[in-house]
Amino acid sequence: MSNGPGTLRTPLPVVLAGARGHGRSHLLNIRRLERLGLVRLAGVCELRPLGAEELDGFGTPDQSSDLDALMASTGARIAVISTPIQTHTDLALTAARHGAHVLLEKPPAPSYAEFRRMAQGVAAAGTACQIGFQSLGSHAVPAIRRLIEEGHIGELLGVGAAGAWVRDEAYFRRAPWAGQRVLDGVDVVDGALTNPLAHAVATALALAGSTRAEDVESIEAELLRANAIASDDTSCVRISTTTGSRVTVAATLCAETDSEPYVMVHGSRGRVTFWYRQDRVLLQRAGHGPEEVVHGRTDLLENLVGHVTDGEALRVPPAQTGAFMRVVEAIRLAPDPVALPEAYWHTEAGASAPRRVVDGIGKLVDTSAHTLGLYSELDAPWTLPFRAETR
Repeated sequence: MSNGPGTLRTPLPVVLAGARGHGRSHLLNIRRLERLGLVRLAGVCELRPLGAEELDGFGTPDQSSDLDALMASTGARIAVISTPIQTHTDLALTAARHGAHVLLEKPPAPSYAEFRRMAQGVAAAGTACQIGFQSLGSHAVPAIRRLIEEGHIGELLGVGAAGAWVRDEAYFRRAPWAGQRVLDGVDVVDGALTNPLAHAVATALALAGSTRAEDVESIEAELLRANAIASDDTSCVRISTTTGSRVTVAATLCAETDSEPYVMVHGSRGRVTFWYRQDRVLLQRAGHGPEEVVHGRTDLLENLVGHVTDGEALRVPPAQTGAFMRVVEAIRLAPDPVALPEAYWHTEAGASAPRRVVDGIGKLVDTSAHTLGLYSELDAPWTLPFRAETR
């Protein structure tokens, strides 16, 4: 969405809550949309005010650590919320009470109850909410769904996703809530599948056509950790859907090397692989050579602006993340992650801090995506004493 020739519109005032860390990417995107004349940065909500260098090119937006006061003083039409997970619901509802529409960073909430409270509260306020799964703005998602529905890969057998990333020990010390399941009695649920590689889960569910909460039949989860944290850093999950499909996601933050996460759609006569951060799709099917396409992507804040000004359909409204939140809830309720025995991981030097590497985990993650199997079914060298399952 952009202003066409001859159109003159007043840029929508935006408040950004959480402008450091990952919030920096939102700040840069707001600057891009400012240059297009779509928005203006009216305020920044941070515990420590941004300095002149951080706000270079933005003028002097209002700053406050109190979002309620900032929404009142700026009259912002949109709030972008990129704050700790456990603060999402209350801040989204604060913005909605001021009549502002919300772009809410993923995961939208640390529990299903908090997610429903947020979604219902925003709806009652008559405002819109877009959940920040940027991969679901990729034009590849509807394109792959069409390939499935038109039978290009035969009958859908299942969807597997793989994410193998490298994160050092400092990553888990970057904030008090990092690597926590609960902090000061409040749910956080900051695990590999629920936060850093949450896009793999949400994208796999979208390609399976099972994004709503009611699309989930049951969930099996295996949660492990090599790092000295409370949450999981090496995990897998299998979601059985009401249509009979299986969706598996295997993830680790303790890989030997960083690799591009992907989702693999398995059909009876072919498969589709989607590297969702690159919008890259590979179609492989019987009787045809491989076909690779790189798709475009719709920015979610730009889409939210288009929704507010022109009635564009939202790409990722809360209802379309209900199935993902069922996964978050299953992980929240699962037993604490199993500590991997030291015999199965080792420490390597990182750029800024040591990192723990689970031996052979990259290959295991890939095998899960290719076979739709859980770690315990793939001859993992470690023995899991349980598998958490919810219905």
